[in-house]
Amino acid sequence: MRIGVIADLHIDRRQTRYTIQDFEHVLTWEIHKQQIELLLIAGDIASDYRITLEFVYTLMDKTGIDIRFVPGNHDYWQPEAGHISTPEIHQLYKEEPTSMIDAPLIIDDQWAIVGNSGWYDYSYADPRFSREKIATGKFSGGTWQDKIRANWSMDDPAVSKAFAQSAKQDLERVGNRNIILMTHVVTHPRFVVPTPHRLFDFFNAFIGTSDFDPLYKEFPIRYSIMGHVHFRHQITDGGIHYICPCLGYQREWRTDDLATEVADALTVIEV
Repeated sequence: MRIGVIADLHIDRRQTRYTIQDFEHVLTWEIHKQQIELLLIAGDIASDYRITLEFVYTLMDKTGIDIRFVPGNHDYWQPEAGHISTPEIHQLYKEEPTSMIDAPLIIDDQWAIVGNSGWYDYSYADPRFSREKIATGKFSGGTWQDKIRANWSMDDPAVSKAFAQSAKQDLERVGNRNIILMTHVVTHPRFVVPTPHRLFDFFNAFIGTSDFDPLYKEFPIRYSIMGHVHFRHQITDGGIHYICPCLGYQREWRTDDLATEVADALTVIEV
C-alpha cells in the first residue's frame, strides 16, 4: 500500500494567494500522480474545526481514497464566532470517522496506524526559562496563540500526559503489528527549531513533548509522522524512521508555487 503523509496545510491562512479550492485541486492532482492509496494528515489543516472536516470530506470525494487525520493545535482552536469549548471540539473529533483520535487503523496482519494529536509539555524549552514564565506563553512581545484560542481547563503538561496515555491505550489495541505512529506535535528533540534562536529558545516549549518517549521503547513503532514545527525533515534513530512532512505557511516556502511545495512536502510510505 502506498500511504501519503503530509502536515500543516493551513488552508485558511490569511493573506495567502491560494484558495481552499486550490489546495483541493493541487492535492488531488498530486495524490493521483503518486498513486497514493491512503492519505494521512498530521494536523493543522485549518484553524476552525468546521473547515477542517469539510476539507477532508471534499478531498476524499475528489480523490476517491481514504483520508485519516489527527487534529493539530490549530484544528482545536475555538472559532471567533461560536460557543464551543476546546474539550467539546475534541469530543467531536473522537466521534468523527476520519479522525484517528481513539481510532487506530488496522492495515493488515502486519501493519497498523495509530494517530494522536499529542500536546507540548515544555520539555524542549531552554532551561533558563521557568515553568511559570513558559506557562504565560508570552515572550519578546509575542503570545503563543493557543493561549488565546484554545482552553483545555488544565495546564499544557497535563494535556500532554493525557494524550500520551490515550496513545498508549491505542497502541495496546493493535497487537504485535508494526506501527505507523502519527502525532501533530514533535516527539523527537532533533525536530525542534535549532537554537540559539532569539524567539524559539522560548517557543520551542510549545513544539514537542517527551511524554511519548517510553512508547517508542515499549511498542514496535517503525514510522513516526509529526507536524507542527513546519520543517520538512527525516531521520532514522533507534530503528524508527521519523518524518516531518510539513507544508507550512506560504512565507516559509522555498518557492511561491503551491503545486511545487505540495509535491515536495508529500511523502510516501510503502507497506
